[in-house]
This record gives sequence, structure tokens and C-alpha cells, in this order.
Amino acid sequence: MNTETTITVQSTSDNQTRQFNWLSAEGSPPPTHVVAVDDRLTADKAQQWAAQGTAMAWEGDFQNARQLLSALARRVAGTQDQPSGSPAETFHRYREQRSHRARVLRNLLVPLGPGHVLSLRRAPDVRQACTEVYGASSTTSLVPLRELLGVIGAHEWREKGVQVPALGERVHAHYGVFSPVRGEYVDLVAEAPLPARTLAFDLGTGTGVLAAVLARRGVERVVATDVDPAAIACAKDNFARLGLSERCETVRTDLFPPGRAPLVVCNPPWVPARPHAPLERAVYDPGSRMLRSFLDRLGAHLEPGGEGWLVLSDFAERLELRTRDELLKAFADAGLRVLDRLDTRPGHPATADETDPLHAARAAEITSLWRLSPN
Repeated sequence: MNTETTITVQSTSDNQTRQFNWLSAEGSPPPTHVVAVDDRLTADKAQQWAAQGTAMAWEGDFQNARQLLSALARRVAGTQDQPSGSPAETFHRYREQRSHRARVLRNLLVPLGPGHVLSLRRAPDVRQACTEVYGASSTTSLVPLRELLGVIGAHEWREKGVQVPALGERVHAHYGVFSPVRGEYVDLVAEAPLPARTLAFDLGTGTGVLAAVLARRGVERVVATDVDPAAIACAKDNFARLGLSERCETVRTDLFPPGRAPLVVCNPPWVPARPHAPLERAVYDPGSRMLRSFLDRLGAHLEPGGEGWLVLSDFAERLELRTRDELLKAFADAGLRVLDRLDTRPGHPATADETDPLHAARAAEITSLWRLSPN
């Protein structure tokens, strides 16, 4: 989200006052106090200012700014306790600390000139990466360095793509769209027995990876929906890359498109918690809103004999944020019965990281595809 807030900064190089627009795709609020800094700034002073909520507009060498950001991250980590207590308490404390870390680190800012030109010494060319995320620019802006590095990284991943074994090809995620780096849930959709091959709905499609898998399995028409315009654009891009544009269509809507289908697939956010940033909405679902909406509305959008496929991890259950009985009750309350359940274990690196406060839950996690049908 690019706000229209104007920020005034007095430069250290020539003592001139400059005006900047505030820029943040993550929706970070504009700082209320900004000081101009350069390579003379120490990490200790930067930590002091950042912890107080003072933002720093960088005028020095870009690579030195990156090093300073890393130093700030280490200092913040050193002041935080290892979360402990019940799994739920550990999770909430972990989330609080991650949120605090983000608030501190976003106080190091860098300037972008018109056209998103980053004119700091030893700075990379970020024009294309920024245009993909922020759109065209004719003004001078300030953006959190931490966010800008994420924009650069997302552009690189967008260009490279992620190999999806179930497709035998790469899927390219746009900034802010969850990348299918965890392939186990994709494999479940690739292996479950299809109830029909005429039509399928893929709800909350994101990159479009599940819709593409269904089309490659022989489903004649797949309607992929998402409420996020960035996800719709990303899915369209991937369908075109994969040669599936004629069989996969996109509809921007909240979950269900009009009509009924013999197969409806949904991979909602797995953790019932509040996201701290827009980019976390693919992971965190406050009050399980999307999950419950899918279950409650599924019967009205299934053809007779049709199936709803719910792809869901039990990570929330391991964290004691939701019980299995609560999930089964949600099925029953929606008038649904379980036809079958396919399970798999994730193999991502976090499952082996014993320093992760949530390691026990990650190591035991199981991802399931629930085959559901109206009673």
C-alpha cells in the first residue's frame, strides 16, 4: 500500500530539508520522527533510535546499510527471551517477538528517486523490482530497507520460479503471493482420486498451482478464485506460462464463484491467528474465517455426488490453537461427512531446526487432504 503521507528529512550532507512520500507495500505506518543518517552511524545508536521509534533515512553506502540492518537484527534477537510455556503460549510469545523485531527493523529507511532509482553508493538497480510491486513512480520516496530487500528477493524468485514436481515445471510467485515452496500439499492434490474431470473450483488460488495441477490431471475446466488482485494477476501469469489459459480461468471473488462443480478445492491459511502484515494473510486466518466459510458454503456449491477437498495442516492443533474435535465439529455443523483423508509429512528445513521455538510442533506436523461430501 502506497500512502500519500509526506515526510520531511533534513539531510546531513548539505543540511537541506527534503520532502519524501512514504512507500510501503506491507502497509507499515509512516514514521512520525525521521533523522538523516550516513555511514558514521553506529549500530548501538541505531538500535537506540529504532527501539524508541525514531526512523533513520540512510544517505550513505547501500552495502553498509545492509550490514547495519543485519547488526540491528542480531541485537534485537539478543534482547529477546526464548519463548516457553504451553505450545499456545510459546506460539503467541514467538509471534510477539517477531512483530517487535519487524517494528524495530523497519525504522531503517532508504530513498528512491523518480522511477524507483536507488542512487546510494554501491546500490543495485531496483527499478524493475519496485515497479512490479509499487507501480510507476514520478516522485521521491522513502521505503523501509527491510521491505526493499524483500521486494528485491521476491523479484529474483519471480524470475527464477519454484520447481513443482507434480507439474514438472516451475511456478512463478509475484510479490505478496504465497510461493508453493512446500510441495507436500501440492502432491496430495496430484494424487487424490478425482470425482470428475469436467469442472473444478480452486478457492484462494494464490499462484494458481493447484488449479494447474488439476488441469494437468485432465480436468477440462478449472475456475480459480482469489480476493487478492495480486494473486489473480499471478495465477493468470502462471496459466499463460504453463499453456493452460484456455482451461484455467480466474475470478476475483471471496471464495466461491457462481454455480456448482463436482470438485471444489480449498487450501486456506492453516493457523487461526491474526496476521501482523498483509503478506502473512496466506498463513494466518483470524478465527478460522476462511476455513469456516468454505465449510459452511461448500454444500451449496457442489453438484450431486461431488467432493470438497480441504487441504489443511494440523500445525494449529500441535500449537493447541485448535483441536481435532473442533475441526470435526465444524464439518458436522456444515452438514459434511468425511469420505477419506490423505496424509503426508512436510520435509521443509524448519522441521529439522531444533533452535526454532516451534520446532516440536513443526517436526510432528501432518498435512492432510480431507475428502468431504454433504450428508
